[in-house]
Amino acid sequence: MFRIGNINIKTFLRVLLFIILILYPYSLSYAQNDKKFIRQGNKEYEKEKFSDSEISYRKAIDRNKESADAVFNSGDALYKQKKFEDAGKQFIQNYNMNEDRKKKSAGLYNLGNSMLMANKLEESIDAYKGSLKLDPNNMEAKYNLGYAQDLLRKQEQQQKQQQQQKNNQDQNKKQDKEQESGDNDQNDEKQKEQQQDQQAISREDAERILNALENDEKNVQEKVKLAKAAKERVRTVKNW
Repeated sequence: MFRIGNINIKTFLRVLLFIILILYPYSLSYAQNDKKFIRQGNKEYEKEKFSDSEISYRKAIDRNKESADAVFNSGDALYKQKKFEDAGKQFIQNYNMNEDRKKKSAGLYNLGNSMLMANKLEESIDAYKGSLKLDPNNMEAKYNLGYAQDLLRKQEQQQKQQQQQKNNQDQNKKQDKEQESGDNDQNDEKQKEQQQDQQAISREDAERILNALENDEKNVQEKVKLAKAAKERVRTVKNW
């Protein structure tokens, strides 16, 4: 007879079975509580009480971490509250939890919608493409894919135009600076020429004045000589 410690193996198995039988209804009830919260969340969602429905779905997730439906529905509730990036995280989680191709496709489709509303166009396009690979007959995914691709093209064109405008503005600023610099150089040159002209005029004036002074001095000397000569002539004719 096998024994575990001082307990007979048969006795141990009977006790274990007894515990399982007692706990099983409680564990089953606890697991079923997630369904109750999902139903409650669905009712609140239909009444457009999206915040309340999100809370109910999260309670369902707390009861059953493997509830892909609760995760998916919580994403819907977040989407309705315009919490698009948070909703996208739930749809990614739902995609990873599901094995069914249709459900995985639905998760990617909703992920595409969330990324589209968050203006993450490239991510939304990738999600729609993934959804269509799993379910090629999803016409809404096809339409939304084309819409997202068109938005992305327009966005890229707008960015190119804005970049071109910026480049033109930068070029105009550069030309204005070069022209301003050229004008300043011309002004400096003109000022230098004016200064040189002024200096030249000043030298001419100085020379003219100097010549005039020299002429005046010569005239004075001539006058002095004439005066002396006159005096001498007067003296020579004076009767002593």
